[in-house]
Amino acid sequence: MAPLQRFADRLRALRGWRRLGLSILVGALGALGFPPFYLFPLLVAGYPVLLLLLDGAAEEPRPLRHAAAIGWGYGFGLFFVGLHWIGYAFLVNAEAHAWQMPFAIVLFPAGLAFFFAFAAMLYVALRRAGPQRVYWFTFSFALTEWLRGNILTGFPWNIPGYGWGISSALLQTTSLIGVYGLSLLTLLLGASLVLLLPRERVRTLPLAMVVLFLIFWSSGAARLSGADDATVPNVQLRIVQPATSQREKYDPALRAQNWQRLVDLSTAPADVAPTHIIWPEAAVPVFGLIGESDGQQRIDLEGQEIISGVSAQGRVLLTGAVKITQDATARAYFNSFYMFRDGTLLAGSDKFHLVPFGEYLPLERTLQSWGLTQIAGGVSGFSEGPGPQTFAVPGAPPVTPLICYEVVFPHAVTGTPRPGWLINLTDDTWFGPNAGPLQHLLIVRVRAIEEGLPIARAANAGISVIVDSYGRIRNRLELGERGMLDGPLPVALPPTLYARFGEIIFFVLVFLTLGAAFLPHRVNRA
Repeated sequence: MAPLQRFADRLRALRGWRRLGLSILVGALGALGFPPFYLFPLLVAGYPVLLLLLDGAAEEPRPLRHAAAIGWGYGFGLFFVGLHWIGYAFLVNAEAHAWQMPFAIVLFPAGLAFFFAFAAMLYVALRRAGPQRVYWFTFSFALTEWLRGNILTGFPWNIPGYGWGISSALLQTTSLIGVYGLSLLTLLLGASLVLLLPRERVRTLPLAMVVLFLIFWSSGAARLSGADDATVPNVQLRIVQPATSQREKYDPALRAQNWQRLVDLSTAPADVAPTHIIWPEAAVPVFGLIGESDGQQRIDLEGQEIISGVSAQGRVLLTGAVKITQDATARAYFNSFYMFRDGTLLAGSDKFHLVPFGEYLPLERTLQSWGLTQIAGGVSGFSEGPGPQTFAVPGAPPVTPLICYEVVFPHAVTGTPRPGWLINLTDDTWFGPNAGPLQHLLIVRVRAIEEGLPIARAANAGISVIVDSYGRIRNRLELGERGMLDGPLPVALPPTLYARFGEIIFFVLVFLTLGAAFLPHRVNRA
């Protein structure tokens, strides 16, 4: 018997803590497929190992229980390593939150891992012996990845399609099928490798998948080689990256310093005068107040004077800010977007997709009784606004603003009518010094490719970028740098196939996979 087949048989025969430990290890290694490591082969190679472990569980009494443990272990390893950066958020205000960090970096991955427990149980419940089980595996895990991104507020971070971040050419496929569609085919590619084992004697599917991804790569490379570098006439962006720490941002003693930093960067000389200035999430120490009597939004006099100066002479300022509303009975906090011209407030919107535990506390009363609080916001956290909106912008195409985390949700990033560009205002100092910001940036690039829209991204301490409609970074300010990023606005493409049909394409692929699971599969006799 070939050594590879003996190894596969040993995997299937594993039981108890050895099997659980291996599933955790495989998930942890798979996490290295995402930024900053980009070791994508480890992610793909983990799928056949996971499939073989689940095949072993299917042969035991109470197979669903064993399958759930394997799936949970894989998910825990994947998220524990891939999302380790969430711990940094608890060190921003260490006196209040540092004690929660050990619980968060363990309990959050442990909770997300139950999605993989469900996927594993679904696979074992549907599984049929033979080559078709590869399709059952793909169906179960691809569907679960979509559920992970859409239920219980959703958390579509580090789904398999992002593993291709190492290849801009291959990422172009998301303009057709979206990142969920690419994730499904990535799962199918990895799972099909199990059919190369001598006992399986099936070569058609894995070879077909390799050819398919070579086609994706070559067509993506051709798309990039013919990409248009055109920009919108008479629009010159200036993205301000103040690199203000969380401690400094909300320190009343540093208020004047923080204002002056924004002003100095916004008004610094430029070869081409900026027409549109973009500040990051919660950049300004300004609280919009809605009065109980007249409902008018106000800014304190100091802030009004500064904003009037920055947005004078027809310049447009687009910024994030924290807003407080007050009525007769309650006060509410919002993470908001504002647009000014000549000191006049033209538009505003509130963040509509809040970060659980970061901006609001699920099961608030219960968890607060245990001493837990959300990391940011007021006593009761932030309130959410309506969904994505499109705003007219003087001198530029209409825009949809996305605050931080909102950009991670595929096909939920554009308002009506379709904008000509997207703005992502963020503060990735919450995400730590490396992995979190790089993963977030990759997600931004994929959104641009999916929608065929350029994205201007202002990040408090980086990474600030101007990304074109092909996901290419035209201009960039690195992590930790303080400065400004000047550049023209790339043009939008016509709506991509994915922009027109969205997740319908993914579900077509899901049903095709399901159909293939019922078809007989040719076995090579050679």
